[in-house]
Amino acid sequence: MRRLAFLALLALSSSGCAGARQPWVELAGHRYSVELAVDDAQRARGLMFRDAMEQDHGMLFIHEAQEPQAYWMKNTKIPLDILYFDNDRKLVAQQRNVPPCTLGDACPSYPSNAPARYVLELNAGQADKLQLQDGSVLVFGPGIPTGK
Repeated sequence: MRRLAFLALLALSSSGCAGARQPWVELAGHRYSVELAVDDAQRARGLMFRDAMEQDHGMLFIHEAQEPQAYWMKNTKIPLDILYFDNDRKLVAQQRNVPPCTLGDACPSYPSNAPARYVLELNAGQADKLQLQDGSVLVFGPGIPTGK
């Protein structure tokens, strides 16, 4: 019985430690756990084929350089807010409530209309909930590469 209790305690503490290492960002006073997309393959796959995403989660795309960006919803099943940030992590463009797309390569793109380095995808409606305005600052938690 003691061994079973020890194993349960060990599993519980391990899962807590794993959560503590989950990368996060903070935007308008709200913290989101994020998955990172830092290479071409990860950025290309993004949030494709997912049926849902927790409300306090998102995906942070990190590009090598600040330049105009454009994202699309090919094979993406959940509506998203696509938020574009510059080198200083200031919000420079927003595409809110972008619907899923099942048109394959015919899916439209959603451009940044301004040079961006970081792109944060959140569940649709989060930008409205936070009342985001261009110029809002994205705060990185520990372990998120800045590449500067």
